[in-house]
Amino acid sequence: MGDDEHKQQQESTSSDIGAAALPCRSLMSFNITAHYQTAKLPHLTDYLPSSHHHDLIITKTSNPLDRNDFYRPFHGFYISDTDVILRKILYDVAAAAAAAAPPDVDVVLAYHRAGPRSQIYLDPNNVVRAAIVTCGGLCPGMNTVIRELVVGLWELYGVRHIFGVPAGYRGFYSMDPIPLDINAVHDWHKRGGTVLQTSRGGFHLQNIVNSIQRRGFNQVYIIGGDGTMRGALKIFNEICHRKLNIAVTGLPKTVDNDIGIIDRSFGFRTAVEIAQQAISAAHVEAESAVNGIGLVKLMGRSTGHIALHATLSSRDVDCCLIPENGFYLYGKGGLFEFLEQRLKKNGHAVVVVAEGAGQDLIPRTDAQKQEQDESGNPVFLDVGSWLKSELNNWWSREHPGELFTVKLIDPTYMVRAVPANATDNLYCTLLAHSAIHGIMAGYTGFVSGPINGNYAYIPLTEVAEAKNAVNTKDHKWAWVRSVTNQPDFEKN
Repeated sequence: MGDDEHKQQQESTSSDIGAAALPCRSLMSFNITAHYQTAKLPHLTDYLPSSHHHDLIITKTSNPLDRNDFYRPFHGFYISDTDVILRKILYDVAAAAAAAAPPDVDVVLAYHRAGPRSQIYLDPNNVVRAAIVTCGGLCPGMNTVIRELVVGLWELYGVRHIFGVPAGYRGFYSMDPIPLDINAVHDWHKRGGTVLQTSRGGFHLQNIVNSIQRRGFNQVYIIGGDGTMRGALKIFNEICHRKLNIAVTGLPKTVDNDIGIIDRSFGFRTAVEIAQQAISAAHVEAESAVNGIGLVKLMGRSTGHIALHATLSSRDVDCCLIPENGFYLYGKGGLFEFLEQRLKKNGHAVVVVAEGAGQDLIPRTDAQKQEQDESGNPVFLDVGSWLKSELNNWWSREHPGELFTVKLIDPTYMVRAVPANATDNLYCTLLAHSAIHGIMAGYTGFVSGPINGNYAYIPLTEVAEAKNAVNTKDHKWAWVRSVTNQPDFEKN
């Protein structure tokens, strides 16, 4: 297939790959037709003029995996451009039949499936030079992703010029890149944090792209959270504007699991596992005291996924407080009334609070309201210390002279800094290899990630805008309420 044919196929799949309908029949004999529309996946050939192709700035060649001694492709091994993953797999055919207008057609969004392609896009006159950078806060699995990017590039595609960019985005223009090979990274998956080091802020678009161009990088792998992905989108757009033969991909990382579209971000399951250890410790402390309360503050600035999943996994939690569900302290149906009932019944209680919960309740000065960190995020006050103080004040007023103990446990840096567990290590490996295959196929401006259990390529434009908030109207939050029997904190 020529480059023009590739672009035509991309355009056809992005506009309506579902020209062939997907019939959907239920046992009740509903007949609903669904068309699926595939998200447009950016490709180097989209913005490099055809004349450049003849100058061999970008050319197409067979995948070197065909000649790999150990990684031999089999029939059906290569992924085609028409192989997609549906965004939505749950479908109420009865509701669709009632709501759909004739001719009963529903449009389902789809994404290109991740994996190796039979043809790759490389410049034969210019070797591949890959840059890997980690940005933002720490997360279990960061070193695994770096390691697998290096190993995958080295072993699968024969890339020998791989560099780590230290200190996040600012490292592109302020520090020298670090050469990486398979020997240098062989045990990185056993370490927490990031060996490349990281930082927040330092995003200067022109300096970053100038440095990428000057150093001859033609593949850039950016590991980071939602703010980092927004930065990656700006880098991609600037590269397109300059018409540079440089492919950019993002590998979404956030302990909070707040990046949208994908099933989950890497490191999340490890974080939940470590959070459970903190909850268990808080439970022991609370049980061992008269009127004891174990208070656990977990990560989760804008979303409460860690708190929610740790609560469901632990079963020792009496109340789970998350940013998506407001709460209040005093009065009927408030937190203190509920905790007093639990203390009378059980003699102890365990409360889990996400760091972003209750921020509207904490008094702050005008200066504190305006304060931002280096990434431009509002600075949150310590909800754990504030809630501990409020609990002590409440008890001393309502029950003067009676024993009462609040033990606050904040495992934030333990959750962030540990190595990934087995599940997350496997995830990081598949994520890294998916990114490599996509870039080698000439795709750019995309993020790799699991959707409904299968790995897909998602345009950076969508990931940068999507959020993954806890839906307090779905079954998971209902399960939390059934486990804790906590109030809904809705004032009449």
